[in-house]
Amino acid sequence: MGFITAVSSWLIPCFILIVLVVATWKKIPAYELFVEGGKEGVKMAFSLLPFLVGMIVSISILRSSGALEAFIHFISPFLSFIGIPPDIIPLALVRPISGTAALGMTTELIDTHGPDSFIGRLASTMQGSTDTTLYILTVYFGAVGIRKMGYALKVGLLADLVGIIASIIIVTLIFG
Repeated sequence: MGFITAVSSWLIPCFILIVLVVATWKKIPAYELFVEGGKEGVKMAFSLLPFLVGMIVSISILRSSGALEAFIHFISPFLSFIGIPPDIIPLALVRPISGTAALGMTTELIDTHGPDSFIGRLASTMQGSTDTTLYILTVYFGAVGIRKMGYALKVGLLADLVGIIASIIIVTLIFG
């Protein structure tokens, strides 16, 4: 364990040192390029801001309106019949939208049910098996100006669905 800690502590400083040595050796203006990259990063952050605000507002409306809870209440009998805990559905629905909101829901599920409970293990597995598809499409496609994202949306959401189903099956087989 001590070796891994030492490597992780020295990895980034050594990488920076290697970059600076190579830049000096090749006579590349490293500091000027760093500053220029920082300027581009700030411009990119400001261009992404409207997309991020839109995502945050959408998530807030979904949770505050009670629509999410009403949907879960509606499908709870079916989910219970097939052995899926209804508590996990908000995470499955929010995970493709926002990683931060999904992480908050995962933390809440683990606090409520415990990390070694079926729901805690399922939430953790689902968190690692899916991605923030809508966030990725909104931010990254928006940043580069791609407007036609229909196929990427379909494939991304299908991958999320497969990840959710696989999480449920695997956690049920291993821990159920």
